[in-house]
Order: sequence, then structure tokens, then C-alpha cells
Amino acid sequence: MAVICIARELASLGEETAHELADLTGYRYLDKAYVEKKLAEYGIAATEIQKFDEKKPGFWASLSRGRDDYLHFLKTVLYEEAQIGDCILVGRGGMGIFAGVPGVIAVRLTSPLPVRIERIKKFYNCDERHAEQLARQSDNDRDGFHRYFFNLDWRDPVNYDMVLNTGLEHPATVAQIINQYRLLTITKDLESKCGQRLRELSLGQKVITSVLFDKGISIHFLEADVKGDLVTLHGVANTQQTIDAAVAAAHEIPGVGHVESAIQVVQEYTVMP
Repeated sequence: MAVICIARELASLGEETAHELADLTGYRYLDKAYVEKKLAEYGIAATEIQKFDEKKPGFWASLSRGRDDYLHFLKTVLYEEAQIGDCILVGRGGMGIFAGVPGVIAVRLTSPLPVRIERIKKFYNCDERHAEQLARQSDNDRDGFHRYFFNLDWRDPVNYDMVLNTGLEHPATVAQIINQYRLLTITKDLESKCGQRLRELSLGQKVITSVLFDKGISIHFLEADVKGDLVTLHGVANTQQTIDAAVAAAHEIPGVGHVESAIQVVQEYTVMP
């Protein structure tokens, strides 16, 4: 299996290119509405999604538990969906969430600002001043989102396999270019490694969900690093009993063979709720 992540500026034809690419490759297109539907199934309310989706959260939102819940379940949804089969994801921090996974292609679409302004004017039926404001606000939001959640520079081309200018090209042409790159680079071996790594990442998410959400065990900054069937837990806890409970919970998850703890005990450790 393979994953194509498309990051795009507003009015750089990201969604249009994704549709063309899905038709060309047969990959599933995980659009915004579908991802939000899956998040809702995990209990993430639309109001919470609105706070965090492709924007840097405001001050109070950044201090809330909802921030961590949103990112955890966004990863959970995307790892699960990618395991089903080849897919295309537009936005949603895909290049950060799938960073380091073999068989993932990260693409950034850009267009000259004057071209984007003209497209925005037509789409929103607004004047040039308002269109430019929308473009710049969107760029700032998406840049803030990637820096806040993934510590990545959304604009830096080194974070992508390809950066394409859609100022003049039709989405079908851009899709053809991306597909040619896919055909040249994605091998059976990479697809196999991608599937294995996605299974590990998804298993780690299941462990975290069980510990934090199902059993309510208080481990701060919990991470579950999975290699094969070995799960290593990282984080901070107040007592050894809490750590033992987390290890026991991890053992209950199907697919987990061994559990090691690297969780640190820090007395009287608390965080803002």
C-alpha cells in the first residue's frame, strides 16, 4: 500500500488535483468531510474540529485537553484508513502525521499569489482586497497548524518529495506528473514496508486510546513506540502503580506481544486540564 499526501495553498487546486489523481490511480480520496465524519465517530465534536483543523489553536484552545484529543484521534483515523489500502489525503497535516513512513509521497501545490487572488475572487464573488486577505490568512493558518502540531515549516520544500506550481497547469496535468513520480518510486518492497509501519503506528494509537481514554490512567505525554509486537511506553506518571496499570492495559490490546516501560515517575506532577 502507499499514501499520497497533498499540502496546498488556498486556490492552488489541491482538491481538484486530488480528484483527478484518484481517478487516475484508483486510490481512495480521504476528503475533509470523510475525515471529520470518522473523527465524530470517536467523539470529537464539530466545534473542536473547527478550533484545530488546519490552523494554530488560539491561546485558551492550546491549553485545553481537546488539543491533545484532536491530534490523537486524527492520527488514529488516518493510520486506520491508510491501512485499508492506497489513499490520497489533502491537508490535515498528512506530511507530518506520515513523516518517516516508507511508501508515502508528500506533495506541495503552490500558485503565484495574483493567480490565487483571481481564483478566490471568482469562487467567493469578492473583491481583490478581500481575496488577498483570505489567501494570506489561509497561509498563516496552515503554517501555524504545521508548526504547532508537528514543528514543521509548511512552506519549506525540503519537507516534500515534490513541489508543483499549479498557476498555469490543469489539475489533470498535475495529477499525471504526481502519478509518474509514484510509478517511478513506489516499489513492492516499499508498499510492504509501508503496510508494516502503518500497522505499528495504528497499534500504538490503540494502546494510547486504551490507557488514556478507555481506562482513564493518568500518564502525561504518553507515547507508544511500536516495533513489531514490542511496545515501549514513554511519558510521565506520579506513581509506579500508575505505570504498572498502563503496562497491564497495553498487554490487553490484540497484537501486542511485549511491553516495556520508559515512563518516568515524577512526584506531584500535574498539568493544566
